[in-house]
Amino acid sequence: MYQIIAGRSTEEHGVDSLDVELFADYHQIHLSDDGSAGDLSEAWTDQAVVDRLAVVDDAMAIGTSVNVTVAVGVEVLDAPPAADLADYDHVVEGSMQVRSGRIVVMGCTDYEPDAVRVPVPVGPVRVRAASSNLAEAEHLGVDSDEAPQTMERLRVQVWPAPREEPVVLKRWVGESGLRQDR
Repeated sequence: MYQIIAGRSTEEHGVDSLDVELFADYHQIHLSDDGSAGDLSEAWTDQAVVDRLAVVDDAMAIGTSVNVTVAVGVEVLDAPPAADLADYDHVVEGSMQVRSGRIVVMGCTDYEPDAVRVPVPVGPVRVRAASSNLAEAEHLGVDSDEAPQTMERLRVQVWPAPREEPVVLKRWVGESGLRQDR
């Protein structure tokens, strides 16, 4: 289940940004090509859990610190964003193939036909997932989603780019136990 908080669109590209609140069941948010049959279950390796990113051809799951509602912002860009790592606790990038021209953004147990869809370029895209407010969210746990100032926030940026391996640009070293590098 999701609640759209805000969105901005252009005539040429449809939605180019979206703010939504999603239930991060099993500590994850999913992005997939609309119509994807990608199975992320085996993509959650020990390293993917530590990195907070599981990737298959046309889908990915972004790990969260909490198993409650998180604030998710999606931005569709024409080019790679500037590196602004200082404002975030954990930042990862991965690639996925988009054949439909839309990505589905949802919690992992949401009903996919009802999930929000965002127009993106067809072809390979790069996704940067930047998480913030993790210390407060982890500290409060199941109560973190009761106020905007304590909610975990996830910024997702998508732009056209050749496929590359996933990378952690900044690693969270907080209370979650997901701090070990491998």
